[in-house]
Amino acid sequence: MKVKNFNSGKVMRKFFGSNKAFLAIIVGALIVGGVIYFGNSRDVPSSVAPTDLSEAKCLAPSQVLVTKVIDGDTIVVEGGYHIRLLGIDTDEKGYPCYEAAKSRLEELVLNKKVKLEKDKTDVDKYGRCLRYVFADGENIDLQLVKEGLAVARFYEPDVKYKNEIAKAEKEAIDNKIGCKWNPTENNKEKIDISKLNWTELTKEKLGYDVVNACQASKYLGKEMIVQGVIVDTYNSPKSNTVFLNFEKFYPNQCFTAVIFSSDLPNFVESPEDYYLNKGVRVFGKIKTYNGKPEVILEKPSQIEIGE
Repeated sequence: MKVKNFNSGKVMRKFFGSNKAFLAIIVGALIVGGVIYFGNSRDVPSSVAPTDLSEAKCLAPSQVLVTKVIDGDTIVVEGGYHIRLLGIDTDEKGYPCYEAAKSRLEELVLNKKVKLEKDKTDVDKYGRCLRYVFADGENIDLQLVKEGLAVARFYEPDVKYKNEIAKAEKEAIDNKIGCKWNPTENNKEKIDISKLNWTELTKEKLGYDVVNACQASKYLGKEMIVQGVIVDTYNSPKSNTVFLNFEKFYPNQCFTAVIFSSDLPNFVESPEDYYLNKGVRVFGKIKTYNGKPEVILEKPSQIEIGE
């Protein structure tokens, strides 16, 4: 039998020429499918053992150095392990409070050894270790909520510190604290300490010189009047000691005024809240603790809020 010799090139050109729309749909589907496949095939972070995530275990030790801060609720610790802070949520990049939360977390934990505390769930769906983070005995997750930089966010069964964090969030909302609950806070004018008026803690009245908080370290051992803005406070749950930090957040504060538990009854209730974000003067002998200048406040006449 005689077989016809078709011109395959002409046939193919004719087919493609009359089916352009159909081919475009096919090519588009292949591209989208590839994006979805490769997007879902990303590597699991090195925080977990190389196994199915349903059986993954966090490999990060409980005491470890923080090497990087990703954002306000995610850090990287020595060994490359990614840690997601439990019980809170902070703004992603591009949202109003992203920079404020990230910067504050850096001040609290970066290049410091921290304690990682587990709840019930070991890792999340992205392979990150789920932990509460403690630095210098302070619950960092809780602190970010107190300062209005994070919101409380709990998912069963991880609710170990739910009551404390939820209470801190309510107080931050009620008092319009921080970027989350007082959006204008980051845009308000910085307090100009030189323009405030004083009636009690003055050189004329006490006979002692006035120095700015960031210059206090030059006058160790001397009785001075120290002035500045209290931007960060802390009431230690262990000792009930109140720390009023001037000009910069702990541990980078210029100067600290300290009220020990035994002297707290002499002061207003919750001085850590009362003096926060105020321009003040304090009087006393300047000492040093852990390389930072401080004054011990024993009576309210040692501190004055400027007007």
